[in-house]
Amino acid sequence: MIPRYSRPDMVAIWSPETRFRIWFEIEAHACDALAAIGVIPKSAAETIWEKGGQAVFDVARIDEIEAVTKHDVIAFLTHLAEFVGPDSRFIHQGMTSSDVLDTCFSVQLVRATDLLLADIDRVLAALKARAFEHKNTVRIGRSHGIHAEPTTMGLTFARFYAEMDRNKTRLLGAREEIATCAISGAVGTFANIDPRVEEHVAAALGLRPEPVSTQVIPRDRHAMYFATLGVIASSIENVAIEIRHMQRTEVLEAEEFFSPGQKGSSAMPHKRNPVLTENLTGLSRLVRMSVVPAMENVALWHERDISHSSVERAIGPDATITLDFALNRLAGVIEKLVIYPENMLKNMNKFKGLVMSQRVLLALTQAGVSREDAYRLVQRNAMKVWEEGKDFLEELLSDQEVRAALSEDQILEKFDLGYHTKHVDTIFSRVFGEA
Repeated sequence: MIPRYSRPDMVAIWSPETRFRIWFEIEAHACDALAAIGVIPKSAAETIWEKGGQAVFDVARIDEIEAVTKHDVIAFLTHLAEFVGPDSRFIHQGMTSSDVLDTCFSVQLVRATDLLLADIDRVLAALKARAFEHKNTVRIGRSHGIHAEPTTMGLTFARFYAEMDRNKTRLLGAREEIATCAISGAVGTFANIDPRVEEHVAAALGLRPEPVSTQVIPRDRHAMYFATLGVIASSIENVAIEIRHMQRTEVLEAEEFFSPGQKGSSAMPHKRNPVLTENLTGLSRLVRMSVVPAMENVALWHERDISHSSVERAIGPDATITLDFALNRLAGVIEKLVIYPENMLKNMNKFKGLVMSQRVLLALTQAGVSREDAYRLVQRNAMKVWEEGKDFLEELLSDQEVRAALSEDQILEKFDLGYHTKHVDTIFSRVFGEA
């Protein structure tokens, strides 16, 4: 991923230096286990840790060797031997390249996930704070983009909080799914290496042994992992789209923070555009790009082919780096989002009480009017508001058929805004727990 959409801690996980250090640790932990069961001398395992642990792996040198060998793991092992010396012959005993590559990929994805979980916690904290701040800030709810019934801005934030909290649960599950280790040899049978080596390496790296591997860890695990990242990206877009709609000039119920000195357009000095949430919409697309290739990696030939490798070299860093950046940008947007309660009320009243139509409909049916007739009466008056700009309450009060069923007081009470927010506390307790 380009530096513009990258944060250093996540980038570091995917650097060549980090990758080669993890490769070394996998090999060295395997040597410890081999020494413990008497396959190699304990002194050799100690030498490997001592000399390899102090080594600063030269990425350029490894690339130079790989240019000849055409094999990245062999290039690394050759370079490692330059530090370790004769005892390097005990490194990689009974192992295959994918034992190193797949186990390393698991370690990197687990580390990346831990950063993403911290990112989600920041988003959750921001959403919760804004939800309680605007718990009773009334705004119009919309369906199909059209005014429906009143809700509150706090419920909007609470809805996004609940969605992101589900994403945290999903991501924890994805972390568990991906945290496996395979040190099982060429086709997963442990023919040339003891299963105890795999168990030792897994424990040392905070992983679990893969129950049954081939030459590789099964790719359904990775498919599930990247699908989870795709869902999280879609949730980011869900929040971003809502903010973008709310910032439209004719709506202006909320707005991204516009900092001193910021400029919105090279041509139009008046512009204040929702550039951050537009950016988040695009970044969400980039993360979701990883999902289908990860799914297509599941079906490999027999015990393994290499078709998955090029995909994962790209989507591993790109998806996690992009999502890390996007989650942190989203948190910042929410924390600084400017809310305009007065515009929310103005927009809600734009159609002169029309949004109370369902309450009137229900009151008529409860007064003995058939649902069909009640719907006809309410819609007849509602259309006058749409088409002639009439006041909905005034039209109802002057409609003799309506007045035959409902008194003036009965009609007026149906326009009480508090009716629509009376269960906000209940919803909040469901989302956030009892206060």
